[in-house]
Amino acid sequence: MPDSSADALPHPETAPSELPSWDLGDLYPSPDSPEIARDLDRAEADARSFAALHTGKLAAYSGAALADAIGEYERIEEVLGRAMSYAQLLFSGDSNDPAIGRFYQSMNERVTAISTHLLSFSLELNRLEPPVLERKLADPDLARWRPWLRDLRVFRPHELSDELEKLLHEKEVTGRAAWSRLFDETIAAMRITVRGEDLTCSGALNLLSDRDRTVREAAAHAVGDAFGRNVRLFSLITNTLAKDKEIIDNWRHYPRPGSYRNRSNMVEDEVVDALVAAVTADYPRLAHRYYTLKAKWLGLPKLQHWDRNAPLPDDNDHAVPWPEARERVLDAYAAFSPELAEVGKRFFDRAWIDATLRPGKAGGAFAHPTVPGAHPYLLLNYHGRTRDVMTLAHELGHGVHQVLAGGQGYLMAGTPLTLAETASVFGEMLTFRALLDAETDPARRRIMLAGKVEDMLNTVVRQIAFYRFETLLHNERRSGELVAERIGELWLQVQTESLGPAFEFTPDYRVFWAYVPHFVHTPFYVYAYAFGDCLVNALYSVFQSGHPGFQAKYLDLLRAGGTRRHRELLAPFGLDASEPDFWRRGLDVIAGFIDELEVAS
Repeated sequence: MPDSSADALPHPETAPSELPSWDLGDLYPSPDSPEIARDLDRAEADARSFAALHTGKLAAYSGAALADAIGEYERIEEVLGRAMSYAQLLFSGDSNDPAIGRFYQSMNERVTAISTHLLSFSLELNRLEPPVLERKLADPDLARWRPWLRDLRVFRPHELSDELEKLLHEKEVTGRAAWSRLFDETIAAMRITVRGEDLTCSGALNLLSDRDRTVREAAAHAVGDAFGRNVRLFSLITNTLAKDKEIIDNWRHYPRPGSYRNRSNMVEDEVVDALVAAVTADYPRLAHRYYTLKAKWLGLPKLQHWDRNAPLPDDNDHAVPWPEARERVLDAYAAFSPELAEVGKRFFDRAWIDATLRPGKAGGAFAHPTVPGAHPYLLLNYHGRTRDVMTLAHELGHGVHQVLAGGQGYLMAGTPLTLAETASVFGEMLTFRALLDAETDPARRRIMLAGKVEDMLNTVVRQIAFYRFETLLHNERRSGELVAERIGELWLQVQTESLGPAFEFTPDYRVFWAYVPHFVHTPFYVYAYAFGDCLVNALYSVFQSGHPGFQAKYLDLLRAGGTRRHRELLAPFGLDASEPDFWRRGLDVIAGFIDELEVAS
C-alpha cells in the first residue's frame, strides 16, 4: 500500500514482541567492515580502468566487444549498488543515530564519486547513431542488452555535454540528496504531543484511524500544530527542490515537470494524461459517493479530515498476530501459485523482513531490491490491524517480483514504477479476496469491503490528487517562490476536489502536504500507484474470467523485470493501457464495490 497515505501508519510505542527484524549481514557484516572498504577500493580502481579502456572507442567496437564492455559496466555498478543499498537500509532502520547518518552520507559521496568515472560510458552509448547501433545489435551477444539500450536511449534527446552531466552527477550529494536527507531527519526527530503523550510522527498519524473520534481530532490538531511550527522549513525544502527540478528540466528540454518521471517509467505522457483524466472524472462516482455513505454510517452531517480513515462503528477489527498475518498472506499466494508462495516464504524464513516498531525507523513500508547477487528486504511498521496484513501482502508482492526479476541481472531486473506496483497490488488483491471469500458474516463482509474501498481510494483517487497537487505546485513555482500559505491553498484545492462535498476542512489541514515523502524523494512518483492499481484491477478481472494459462503468463510477466514495456507485458492478457476503456475497466472494479456497499446500506 502506498506509504504516502501515511495517515494509517502504525503506533511505534506498542510493538508486539514477535515482530521480526532484518539481518543485513547478507550485504555486509557492519558499517566498519573491511569488506566494504575492499569492495569500494576495487570498484574505484575498476571504474578508472574501465573509463581509460573504453572512452572514445565505442563506435569502432564490434557487437561482441560492446557486449563485453556492458557486462563489465554492469558488474561494477552492482558492487556500488550493493554498498549503497546497505547504507540506505541501515539509515531507514535508524535515522536518529548520528553515526549511521554519517555513514550514509559518506557512502553516498563515495559511491557518487566512483560512479562519475562510469558516466561517460552511457553518454557515449547514447551518442551512437541509430543505424550504427542497429548494425552492432545484429550480434547475438549484444542483442541480449537491447532492452537496456532501448531504455537508456529514451533520455538521448535530453542529455547534456559530458562535462555538464558529470557536474550535475557530482553535485547531487550537496543538492537534492542533501535536501532529502534534511527532510528525513527532520521527520524522524519530530515528537508530537497528543493528549500528554509524546509520539513519533508515525505514531501520531496512526491515531488518525483511532476508533475514538476525540482521539482522532486531538491527533489531527497536534499533527497540524507540529507541522505548522515547521512549515517554513518544509516550504523551503519544497520550493528549493521544485526550483532545482525546473532548472534541470529546462536545460534538458523536458516539456513539462512530469515528463522526466514519465520517461523513467517508460510510459507516454498521453497514457498518464488519460489515467489522470479518467480518475478525476470519476471523483464523484468513487470518492464522493463512498464518503457520503461513510458520513451516514458514522452519523455525521459532515466528515472532518480526521474521519477519512476512521473505523466504521461496527468494525471490531481484532489484532492479527504476526504469525497469523504470515499464514494468511502465504496461503492466499499459494492458492494462486505454489511457486509464488515458495518465493514469498523465503522472506519470513531468512530474516529479510523488518516489521518492528521503534523510534528513528522510516515510516510506512517499502521493498528494497538491493542487487541480484543478494536479495530484497522488506521494511514494514506492523501494528496488527487487518490493514497491516494488506500492507504485508503488498510489500511481499514487491519482494517476490524483485526475486523473480533478478535473473535479468542488475541493469535489467528493475521495472518502471508504473509496472513495479503490479505484483504488490496483485498480491494484496489475492489476500483480500481470500479473506473476503472466507467471511460468511454479512456485517463483517461489509466492513471488509468498505476497508478495501478505502484502501483503493487511497491508492487511486488520493494518489491522483497528490499528482495534481504536485503539478499545480511545480507549474506555479516557475513564476516564483510559493509561500507556505499558497502551498496550503493548492493542497486544500485538490483535497476538496477529490474527496467531495461530504468533507469540510479545518485550517490545520493546510499543512498536511508537508509529511508526504514522495514529494521530496521522487517527484511525480505517486500516479504510479493509481496506474498499478487500475492495471491490476483489469488484470484480475481477466484472471477471474478464467483466462487460460493465466498463472504461467503472470509469472512470466514478473520474471521479465524491465526487459518489456507495458504494451508487451499486457498483450498476452488481451489488455492495452493506451486504449480509452482500459482505465475505465479498472475504475469499474472500485465502483462495483461501492455499488455493493450501497445495496447493503
